[in-house]
Order: sequence, then structure tokens, then C-alpha cells
Amino acid sequence: MSERLPKGPEWGTFLLMLACYGLWFAALSLLPEVSLLLAIASTSVLVAFHSSLTHEALHGHPFRSKVLNEILMAPQLNMMIPYNRFRDTHLAHHRDEKLTDPYDDPESNFLDPVVWQQKTIWQRRIYRANNTLLGRMVLGPIIGQICFLASDARAALQGDRSVIWAWVVFVPGLAVVLWLVSLTPMPLWAYCIAAYLGLGLVKIRTFLEHRAHEQTHARTVIVESRGPLAFLFLNNNFHVVHHLHPGVPWYALPRLYRDRREEFLSANDNYTYSCYGQVFRRYFLRSKDPVPHPLWQPGE
Repeated sequence: MSERLPKGPEWGTFLLMLACYGLWFAALSLLPEVSLLLAIASTSVLVAFHSSLTHEALHGHPFRSKVLNEILMAPQLNMMIPYNRFRDTHLAHHRDEKLTDPYDDPESNFLDPVVWQQKTIWQRRIYRANNTLLGRMVLGPIIGQICFLASDARAALQGDRSVIWAWVVFVPGLAVVLWLVSLTPMPLWAYCIAAYLGLGLVKIRTFLEHRAHEQTHARTVIVESRGPLAFLFLNNNFHVVHHLHPGVPWYALPRLYRDRREEFLSANDNYTYSCYGQVFRRYFLRSKDPVPHPLWQPGE
């Protein structure tokens, strides 16, 4: 099996993107008159699924053209994160030697122990709550968004043109999303709740994707589930496979893992869970990790 990007367009993934947009608009148009709660719940799932498709796009799927993929994903259904910023920060996250680094990994949830010591009591309580699965789903989106916006604001004020441009091109896509929502019976406030819940669903996947570990590849998890959440996350639960072979499309990850299972489990030092049910049972109300990075040394 090829471990690189497929040569041509991936029409199945493209059709999945079109289906996501179609189902999203159908949910907004039809479900609020049946049940607003059902509309919010269904839309939140589609927002989370769109995030998974966005992840595929930034890794070069379904088209080899960055421009085409950017146009496809420009209407960010979560309304919070510009595609270009997600692309740039996530690709920076793929520098595996920096995984979990409080400064150099944009997706790290660890803090420098010195920074942790400077936090107030209530800030520490919030961060500790955020390190449970329930807390990550409820608090994670707002904490992540505040930190993300603060970082981008600093970069923009320092003249980072890539950040400024990402937010500029984000506006038309956001306008399209808001316009389409306005054409449906879904109230904007209800859609905002659905978007937030969608980001909360994504946090189920990202909650334990990486751990502090001396060995680079041992920092990245495998969740062996093939259930509904695995499809929602487009098999990104096979996360060490994705990090070792980021060009492999979502539909090829399970087979690659199955064919080389022992190799991947050896690489990540058996950092594995059988399913997301196991994750919920262990960590729904309990922290998986400390907030300060347990292996961080001053001056790193």
C-alpha cells in the first residue's frame, strides 16, 4: 500500500464534503420545525464532521491543489477558526520532535511549569477541570479559542502577514455561512450553540491524542475503535499512523494499521485504547494528565 498522497483526485472524499454541506443545510432547513434540540444536535455532529474533513483538506485531500482545497473548506461551519490558520498551526504540530512542547507545539495542552506556578487559584481550577474529558468537551472550545485569538492578535500586531491574510480571507466564508443560516428556520443563537457543541465533539478525539514521553513516537495514541466516533473523526483515532504517514488518506488508515499493527504499537510504546468507551470510563470526570508538562526542563 502506498504511504504517500494518491496521485489523482479522491472523488470519494470530495463527494463526502459535498454531502456534509448538503446535510448541514438540510438539517438547518428541515429539523428546527420538527425539534430545535434535534436540529442543534444534528448540526453539531455535522460541524464536527466538517472539522474532520478540513483536517483531510489541509493534508492534501481530496485535491493536490492547495487552492482548491482552501476554496472547498473556506466556509468554516464552526465560525471560529480560519482554514489557513488551522492549516498552518496543524502542520506545525506535525513536527513530531516538538509534540507536547508548551511553546513549539501549537496544539499542546501542557503548560510550562513556571507559567503554571504563576496562575491564580481559579485559573488552576479551570485548567484542571479542562483536563477531564467532560471539562475538555465543555470548557475546551472556549479556552482554546481565547488562547488562539490572543496568539493571533499578537502575531497580527507584530505584522505577521500570513495571520492577517488568513483572517481576511476567512470573512467571506463566514459571511456565506451566516447568510445560509439566515435563510433557514434555525435561529442564529441556536446555530452558535450547535457550532460550539461541534467543537466540543472534536475535543473527544484531541483529548488524549498525545502524552508526555521521552520517545517521540510514543507520544501519539492509537484508539482501535471502528465505531461511529471513528467515522466522525475520519479514522484519525489511528493517530500514530497518521503522524508517521500524514499523506495517507482517511480511508486507508485502518488497513495500514491492521497490516502493520505490531510495528505501530512498538513505535508508540503501546499507547493504545480499545475504543472511546474505554476513554469515557477512565477520564470522563478524572484528569488524564497534569497541566504542567511533567518532563519539561527550564531552558528547553
